[in-house]
Amino acid sequence: MNQFDLTGKVAVVTGGGQGIGEGLAKNLASAGASVVGAARHQDRIDRVANEINDSGGTAVAVTTDVTDNSALVALAEAAVDTCGGLHVWVNNAGGSPVRTPLTELSDDDWDLCFRLNLTALWKASVIAAERMTDGGSIINISSPAGDRGVPGSGHYAAAKAGVNSLTKTMSLELAPSVRVNGISPGYVPTEVMMTALDTDEEQLEQLAQKRIPLGRLGTPDDMGSTAVYLASDAGSWMTGQTLIVAGGL
Repeated sequence: MNQFDLTGKVAVVTGGGQGIGEGLAKNLASAGASVVGAARHQDRIDRVANEINDSGGTAVAVTTDVTDNSALVALAEAAVDTCGGLHVWVNNAGGSPVRTPLTELSDDDWDLCFRLNLTALWKASVIAAERMTDGGSIINISSPAGDRGVPGSGHYAAAKAGVNSLTKTMSLELAPSVRVNGISPGYVPTEVMMTALDTDEEQLEQLAQKRIPLGRLGTPDDMGSTAVYLASDAGSWMTGQTLIVAGGL
C-alpha cells in the first residue's frame, strides 16, 4: 500500500470546490498530499480546504479563473511557494451549461466552451510541467462525451475529444519525467452534471438501475481514488491513458 502514499507531494486541483473536484482534493489529501484547491468561488474552496485541514490533512485555497493565463501562473507559483513544490496537477475545471444543436449554437458559446474545457487545460498543463522539477503527474478530467456523438452538447463533446487527444500527445512530449493521464467519469450526480442533463438525482438513480452494469451511480470518491492511483507510484508505468470510470457503461 506504500505505493499509493503521496506524503511529501503537492497536488493542485482546479474546480476543487464541489462535486468531483471536492472528491479529488479530499482523496489526494487522504493519501498524504498537500492539496491546493482552485476555483472561482472562494467560499467553496475555503470550505473544502477547511474540511481537509480539520480532518488532519493539509490544504490551501487559491481563487483562480483557469481561462486567465496569469491566474494559472499565480496558482502554480502559490503551490511552489506555499507548499514547497509541485508534483500533481489535476485539470478538473470545465463543463458547459449550454444544450443546443450545433446548427443553433452561437460563436460565443462555442468559444467559451473550448476556452474553458480545452485551451485552459493545455495552458495549465504547460505551466505545471515547467514547475515539476522532480517529475510529476498531470491528470485531465475528460468525459464519455468525448468518445461519442452527443446531440445538444456537440461543442462540449468536441472539446472533450480534444482533451483525450491532448492527453496522448502531451504524455509523449513530457515523458519520461511527467506522466499525463485522464479520467473519464460516468454518471456522477453532481450539480454540474444534473444541470447539463436537465435532470435530478432520482432520475439518474433510475437510469443506473436499468443501464449501468454495476447497478449504481458513481461518486466523487470513485474519481478521487482513481486519481490517487494515477498520481502515485502505483501508477508509475501508466501514461497517455484515459481511464473510463463508469460502472461498466
